[in-house]
Parts: sequence; C-alpha cells; structure tokens
Amino acid sequence: MEGINPMELLRSNLSRVRIPEPTNRIYKKECCLSFDSPRSEGGLFVDMTTFLAFGKDYVGWNYEKTGNPVYLHIKQTKKLVSEDRPLKKPTLLAIGVDGGFDNNELEYEETHKIVILPSYATLPFPSVELPEKVRLAVDAILMAEGAERKEQVAAWTADKKQISAYAMDLRQIGNVVVPPSGWKCAKCDKRDNLWLNLTDGMILCGRRNWDGTGGNNHAIEYYKETGYPLAVKLGTITSDLDAADVFSYPEDDSVIDPLLAQHLAYFGIDFSSLQKTEMTTAERELDQNTNFDWDRIQESGQDVEPIFGPGYTGLVNLGNSCYMAATMQVVFSTQSFCRRYYMNQSLKIAFETAPADPTVDLNMQLTKLAHGLLSGKYSFPAVEKGETTAPSVKDAKQEGIPPRMFKAVIAASHPEFSTMRQQDALEFFLHFLDQVERSNAVKPELDPSRSFKFGVEERILCSSGKVAYNKRLDYILSLNIPLHEATNKEELEAFNKSKAEKISEGKDVSSDEIVRPRVPLEACLANFAAPEEIPDFYSSALKAKTTAIKTAGLTSFPDYLVLHMRKFVMEAGWVPKKLDVYIDVPDVIDISHMRSKGLQPGEELLPEAAPEGAAESSQPVADEAIVAQLASMGFNQLHCQKAAINTLNAGVEEAMNWLLSHMDDPDIDAPISHGSQSAEISIDQSKVDTLISFGFQEEIARMALKASGGDIEKATDWIFNNPSASASSAMDTNASSNGPSTPVDAGLPDGGGRYRLFGIVSHIGTSTQCGHYVAHILKDGRWVIFNDDKVGASINTPKDMGYLYFFERINS
Repeated sequence: MEGINPMELLRSNLSRVRIPEPTNRIYKKECCLSFDSPRSEGGLFVDMTTFLAFGKDYVGWNYEKTGNPVYLHIKQTKKLVSEDRPLKKPTLLAIGVDGGFDNNELEYEETHKIVILPSYATLPFPSVELPEKVRLAVDAILMAEGAERKEQVAAWTADKKQISAYAMDLRQIGNVVVPPSGWKCAKCDKRDNLWLNLTDGMILCGRRNWDGTGGNNHAIEYYKETGYPLAVKLGTITSDLDAADVFSYPEDDSVIDPLLAQHLAYFGIDFSSLQKTEMTTAERELDQNTNFDWDRIQESGQDVEPIFGPGYTGLVNLGNSCYMAATMQVVFSTQSFCRRYYMNQSLKIAFETAPADPTVDLNMQLTKLAHGLLSGKYSFPAVEKGETTAPSVKDAKQEGIPPRMFKAVIAASHPEFSTMRQQDALEFFLHFLDQVERSNAVKPELDPSRSFKFGVEERILCSSGKVAYNKRLDYILSLNIPLHEATNKEELEAFNKSKAEKISEGKDVSSDEIVRPRVPLEACLANFAAPEEIPDFYSSALKAKTTAIKTAGLTSFPDYLVLHMRKFVMEAGWVPKKLDVYIDVPDVIDISHMRSKGLQPGEELLPEAAPEGAAESSQPVADEAIVAQLASMGFNQLHCQKAAINTLNAGVEEAMNWLLSHMDDPDIDAPISHGSQSAEISIDQSKVDTLISFGFQEEIARMALKASGGDIEKATDWIFNNPSASASSAMDTNASSNGPSTPVDAGLPDGGGRYRLFGIVSHIGTSTQCGHYVAHILKDGRWVIFNDDKVGASINTPKDMGYLYFFERINS
C-alpha cells in the first residue's frame, strides 16, 4: 500500500463516498464512542459513507467493522486572543445568545483534510485536485447542521410567551386614573412587586414566595374573588411594551397582551413616559438563582477545591439537563453500574455488538458515558481564554463532557425528557432504570438496575380478624414528611409569631430569619410503616364494608436503597407547594424492623371470592402510594386513581405512561366505574389469542391488554416489565404470602437492613419543573459536590436538604 499515490487510493474508493442528503444525520462535533471532539489532540474523523464521527483511537475500529476507508478529518486549534471581551450582564435566561449569559468561549481555527484508511494517507482540503464528488460531499458535510446541534439546543430560554385568550375581549370597568409613580398595594403597605389589574385598575401585591419574600398574595386573591383575568406588573412598563410583564391568572402564565397600550390608556397611563423600575418574572427568576438555597446547596462562597481524575468528571449542562447530570453521577458511583458498563465492558466490545448506528444504542451510549465519567480521560484543568497553559489545580475548573448522545437515546421513548425543559430527577431516575432493565432483558443476570429493586408487601387486617396481603416491586421508597414530628417546635412557634407581627406591620421577613421545621429521617420511615386506616373496605368475610388497617413492609432489601422525600404537595386549587423543611439524615440507618413477615401462623386469609352482588368491591382498588406520588406531580386525583387501577397498581412509571396516553380520553373525568363485566367485554379476543400465540397465559394476556388499553405492543412490554404478574395476578385481591421467598421478589438481591448514605440529589426551586439539581457523593472517604461540570471537595454538605437520598447496604 505504501507505493500507492493517495489520490489514486481515493479515486479507487470513490464508490464508498456519499454526498449527504438533507435527511441524513451528520455527526461532526463528537465521537460516537467517546467524548473526543475536533478540539481533541487527534481531531475527529467523519466517515464519508455513514457520516458518523470517531476519535483517533476509535476510527480504526470503525474501519475494521465496516470497511469504510474514506474520512473527513476535522481539527480545531485555539486562536491566540490578545484580551478578553468584557462580560455583559445577562437579560435573558439563555446561554450563548444575544442578551443571555456570555459563556466567553475560546475561539478556534478549523482545518480539514481527507484521510484514507488503513494507511492513513492524507490529502489536503480544500483542493481543486480532489474529485468533484469528494468536494461536494465535504462541502455538504461542513455546511450541514450537525446532528448534535439538531438534538440539543444550547440555550436556556424560557418558553415563548403566547397571546392570552382573554386579551382581545377584555372588559374594562370603572374610572380609575393610575398615577405614573408612588404606587402602593390597596390592601397592605407593599410598594414593590405590585400588579395592576387590567379590568378595574386595582393595584395589589404579588404572590408570596415560599421562602417568605415577595408579596402577600393580594393580587391572586383578588382574581379568585372577581375572576378579572389579566394584570401587568407595575415598574416593567416602558416604551417597549413587549418587555412588560403581563400575567394571566386563569392561564397561570406570563402572556402577551396585543392591546396592552389600549388597556393602559383606559387608566390614563402614557407608557412612553414610564421608566423601568421592576424586574420582570424572568429577571426575578435570574435574581433568585443566586439567593436562598442556591448558595447552601451549591456551596457558593465556599472555597471548594476542584478535584480531577478518574470518577471526578463533570457533565456539561445541555440546557436544563442538571436533573440528568446529578442522577447519572450518583448512578455511576454504584458498583453495579460501574461493573456492567465500565469494568466488565470495553468500548470496543460495546461497539462491536452495537447496531450500524451506535448513537441510537443505549448499551453503547451507557458504556461511552461510563468510560467518560470514570476513566479520568476528560477530567483535567481547562485552559481559560487568554491563557496558554493550564491554571493551578486550586484555581482550575474542568470543561466536563456533554452527554448529548446519551440524552437523545434515553429520551427517545419519553416525550418530556426529549425537550429542553427542566424535569423531575425522580421521574428521570425511574425512567432510566426501566430502560436499562429493557435493554438487559436478554441477559437479566447482567442487569444493574436490579441492585435498586425490592419488594413491598402490604398487609390489610379486616375487622373480622382475617388478613390479605398485596405485593409489588419498586425502585424507590417514597416517604411522606410528617411535619408534626419536627424536633424544633418551640423555635418554629416563636418564628411564626414574629413573622405574623412583621407581616401585620408590612415588614419583610429576611431569609436569615426564617426557621424551618427539622424532621428526623427516622420519623419519615416510621410514617411509611405505621398502621393506616382504610375506610369503606369491603370485607369478603363479613360481606359488608368495614374499616381495615393497612401496614407496609419490605420483602427484600436492595443493594442500594433510594429514599424519595415528598417535598412537593398540592394546596387548595391544585397549586403545587414545596415543603420548606430540613430532614435530619444520619450517615447510617437500620431498616431491619421494616422487613415484612408475610403470612403468620394462626392468621387466616380473607376469602378470595366475593358475593355476586359485591362486584364493585372485588374490583381493583387504586394503590394509595401510586396515587399520592402522581398527585404530588400535579395530576388530578381522579385521573391518578384511574391510572393506578388500569395498570393494576403495577407501579408509578406504568401509571404515569397510562395517564399521559389517556389524558384526552372523552371519559377521563367520568366517575370510576366498578362494573366487572365491561372491562372483560372491551378486550378484543383476537388480541388475547395473539398474545397466547407468543406463549403467554390467557389470564396474563387479558391483564396486560387491560393495563395497556388494548395495545398489543404495550401489552407485551407490560408483561416483560411485570414478571411477577403470573405469580400474583390477583395482586389487588386477597393474595396469600409467606414472606420474601415468594415469586414477586424471587431473584432480587437481599441482605441485612443496615445502610450507609453515599449520595444525595438536592433540588433548588419551587417545583420539580424549574430550578436546579446538584449531587453530593461520598467518594474515597470524603463528600464531593457534582454541580454540572463543576466537581470539588464539599465543605458543608447539605445532608438535610436532599430530595433523593442514596444508601448502600453495609455487608457485615
């Protein structure tokens, strides 16, 4: 091969060069198997047949697998810049766009050449000597928007405002003339955060923030009294009316009022003479990002020492992707996931077993992410703009790795995670484990998600003295927070008294003065296991409704126990509220007492068959834990109950999927029907027969079709995701149990009940759909903060502010 001219070599392989079509996905920013980029030492090689990109250490593997010899090599080198640009104050919740945060990136110069494998013969580009087909192909590749860019938007921009449905026909009443300044709330002494109701000109203060700041809720309360829908924030009105903050109470969002000038003129307001004095809602969101829990959870102001090396690699925020970053850092701190995707699986093995496009293979992208996080290859001090050498470790920060391809794969089956909006870390964690379980279905013994799975058993004691046992599998233990168990009640009482006095005087309560309840984790665990009354329970023994007592316990103890703190509750009117509370979490817990004992000697099970007239009571009853968790996310209580019933209480994930796919059902708001015959009749027998032909039992086929709304594909997934269904098909009826040896948790890891805290995912913000997530992980004997791409030694770990707590079983 050495004697062959590179041009002749290229011409002999022209048939392998393709000119990309507009529909082709072109990768040119990141290697499919690693986090190498054009800025890496060896640059990036774009396969001119498949348009997949590979780093210098991996392009040879692609040639071995595909035989594709022609590549476009892209290399970026830093430009020398004499001085930094001045930083501008951001005005948008955005990164790298006009008016947004200036990410002050280094500038690079890009060079290209054609490389032919396996000899790595090179030809310069651009060059008129290259064949026209090659020139056209390269031009098309360089001009195309990369697949990475299409799948990921780098800007944090708020959703575009919509025109209010109430603006065009807004009725205005009264003859109020609003002065250009000197405003005050009509119901208190507040002089900032004031809103002008556009119906009658009433000026009232805004909502009270959950940290005690803000207004006194007078504007929202006025809307509830009058129904007047639109208000504009005084102080945000200038000659640029598009920048004014208009809020629609019935639409519960900031909106556009196309007739705002006309509506303001009704109250004698000449908008051109007003100067901006108040922050808009979006700007206030920017301001609040630096306050309150942000400082504590992110350890702002602390002299956090950066850490580099294997296991200390940060993740670049792709735009509201911190929920994913925090979760994955903790997941890959577990032995089960480290072994499966790092220690026991090389990148080459994953690539060899991957489909033709490795970017869409979860196994490949998880292996890529694991090697990126754990190898230390990408964890080193980054060179800042204007510098020629890396700074000292103490002052350094790392660039981190961008998990774009992983996000695209894991989000492909979930419409919410594929957006750039903030998401719930708990919901993502459950979805992630579900996808991992599916991808390991062929070899379940390799499935690392099993290390989180455990069995839950509920014991129902009827007033007849007889019992029933229900079982389910879960990945997380979701705990209510009993505020009445707070250990600082005297301090709370004194604070509430002082707070009431200040509010009556029109004074603000500062963040430093706020006293929050402190609830021990032990109280939350005790609350989970505590007896709970079930009113109107139909007893098949008494043949009548009665009050039963329900208790819950675990049938197995997982390798890793995840505790979810239910900090988000719904107030009247379905307004989500975050509990402002601290949880005192010890480093070691013992849940041995929470193990379910199963059917005990002398206990008698409730009869399985209900009388014919009691068909209503023999129907599935919604699992209260599933309903509560869905309701905490903001869903309608009735909808949550239907979701749990229609998925046979299989779990939160299944109920969530059912709910999302049935939100538009015409009967979604109809009362729950307990007719036992209708459900059976609605199942298509031909679909039952199809599932039976796959080897499933008829009873299981019917259950799966009912749970999936008659969809065969979803029914098949349901069966694979509920392997215990055949053993506990009457999960919601009077199933017998003999403890942890029953099939519902057969094969799951089990052991002692002592656990050590090793990971915390904390949330900052008023709801799971906004704010920020940060992880703290115990590594090598010290706590480490993982805040997107920032990794450092934690100084004051906020153990009492967690949303998800991760514990590892202590094997004695």
